[in-house]
Amino acid sequence: MIILALGKFYPTAGCSLRHRSVWQLLCATILSAQCTDERVNLTTPALFKAYPTPKDLGEAKQEDVEKLIRSCGFYKNKAKSIIAASKMIAETFRGRVPKTMEELTSLPGVARKTANVVLGTGYGINDGIVVDTHVTRLSNRLGLSKNTEPEKIEKDLMRIVPREEWTDFSHQLIAHGRTICQARAPKCAECPLKFLCHQKGA
Repeated sequence: MIILALGKFYPTAGCSLRHRSVWQLLCATILSAQCTDERVNLTTPALFKAYPTPKDLGEAKQEDVEKLIRSCGFYKNKAKSIIAASKMIAETFRGRVPKTMEELTSLPGVARKTANVVLGTGYGINDGIVVDTHVTRLSNRLGLSKNTEPEKIEKDLMRIVPREEWTDFSHQLIAHGRTICQARAPKCAECPLKFLCHQKGA
């Protein structure tokens, strides 16, 4: 019921990080950690204009990249990650972002969540389900998982959501979390899933 309802109310939900290539998506996803997608979208145009290819960014000076991404927060670690990941993509993967979970998570700064974004949104490969703060919150509220750890929540969701819907499902759940089922002030009266919610008025 929940899967059907989400599909009905958010049929066009997708990744809100603007990108023109899988590599740009990867960098944007790394930058989005503990930062809004809106802020990332304001930051990446200048970054990708200065460094249009993985090779360019892989050869960049960290301090120069830090200046461009400073507003995204944790800019020193993020600059280090996107430079190192881009360098590895250019040198080890011949300029192409890899298409497997194992190879993606071998890149600096890339854990399972980022890899799921790249595989699902970038390549259309349903290898897992993206579990961010919205998915974590809604999975608990809707009774889809009792766990709080992202990897455990992902396993719970993968058991109940058809594989072909994994990417769309995460986009739809995130869209619902942003628009209706917000953390501090959920709009329960407007919620199309209120009759399925395990924490009405949460």
